[in-house]
Amino acid sequence: MARTVRDLAVLVGVLAATTAIAAAFGAANFGTALGVGELAFAAVLMWILLRAD
Repeated sequence: MARTVRDLAVLVGVLAATTAIAAAFGAANFGTALGVGELAFAAVLMWILLRAD
């Protein structure tokens, strides 16, 4: 259970951080910044799902 919570926290953090970074670096609008965050979210989700334990 603790691992699931940690993984969800990482995913939410990555989405928020990359959206904020994209906005700070001059994304055209908030939708574009969210799109960048979504791509990072998907990449980290794949890493979480595929990592070996």
